[in-house]
Amino acid sequence: MYDMSALYEAQSVQDAIELRLAHPDAQIIAGGTDVLVQMREGKRAGKALISIQKIDSMRGVSLDEEENLRIGSLTSFTHITNDPLIQRYINVLGEAVDMVGGPQIRNAGTIGGNTCNGVTSADSASTLHAWDALIEITGKNGIRRVPIHDFYLKAGTVDLKVEEGEIQTAILIPKASYDRTFGHYIKYAMRNAMDIATLGTSVNARLSPDKKTFERVRIAFGVAGPVPLRATRAEAFINDKEVTLSNIEAFGKMVLEDINPRDSWRASKAFRQHIAVESAKRCLMESVTLAGGEL
Repeated sequence: MYDMSALYEAQSVQDAIELRLAHPDAQIIAGGTDVLVQMREGKRAGKALISIQKIDSMRGVSLDEEENLRIGSLTSFTHITNDPLIQRYINVLGEAVDMVGGPQIRNAGTIGGNTCNGVTSADSASTLHAWDALIEITGKNGIRRVPIHDFYLKAGTVDLKVEEGEIQTAILIPKASYDRTFGHYIKYAMRNAMDIATLGTSVNARLSPDKKTFERVRIAFGVAGPVPLRATRAEAFINDKEVTLSNIEAFGKMVLEDINPRDSWRASKAFRQHIAVESAKRCLMESVTLAGGEL
């Protein structure tokens, strides 16, 4: 049994906003793979819930008029993995969310819930950071778009203003981020399924037309700090350099200047640092291969 005080079902985005304004203490629920578990454990006991499951306009993947990739916040992980646009333009995101939990969780869990949770271990988060995603937020004052780097305020907290009735409605990947760009994600965990990441690493690379130079590289980590983060010093080092193993080796070591993982029962800080260096190198090497380069 779930100890909830009330359940409200929004029929549209505007309805969800009005319900949130009327019930500011209520919890938004999408797939329920996190909220219902927490409620069963007593962490959200007695909470009212606002379900947004019936808002079909918040589902699916499309290209907008500017050719930005638009992913509705209610799009399930399974849908993302199998979507033709995702497979064509940013296949690494489909591969990353395909590592979430098991099939049942991926069928029910949503990309919006994964990001709104605010946890650094979310499998989608590092890839979305590496691809400069924008978070579309809709509230009583209209729509605003927030860079995902600014959306995560602190561990477990994201930029959604309850007093303005805001909900996350979509995630956008700008064309400038995915055009001619190829990426790879590595999730290090104790098990191959049904486990959260000890460390998540996502890298993407755009090579020069002759495939000899790194035109643009992005790297982001999950569980390397309290929120997902970009390793910007490592990026600055590798950009415009030759595609060589020695440069990739140096790039891997540079990530230590940006990350600050913690000690926990899952892994020590030193072990996470070691994984970060190795996974950064391996992700970049695979990205080069996917982009048509040679090492």
